[in-house]
Amino acid sequence: MSEFLEKAAAELNTKLAASDFDGTAKFDVAGEGTIMLDGEGARVGDDEAEVTLSADADTFQSIFEGEMNPTSAFMTGKLSVDGDMGMAMKLAAVLA
Repeated sequence: MSEFLEKAAAELNTKLAASDFDGTAKFDVAGEGTIMLDGEGARVGDDEAEVTLSADADTFQSIFEGEMNPTSAFMTGKLSVDGDMGMAMKLAAVLA
């Protein structure tokens, strides 16, 4: 299991604890694997989700660390979204 994914899941759990995110989402990190987010928190896994966000590890790291806005990443083509765009917007608010 990727050390990057474990660290990212821990960071996401901190952000999720302070939010009211109530959906299911998946981060697909190129070359690393996937992270699931739901009512239970964030964990390394690959289940069905309402929305899947895909990018490389550098882009996700920049988003998680607050150096890159998720919306900007999407608009510049660094982040792709597949599924419920409304859920993606809720998730962007959690990550901001």
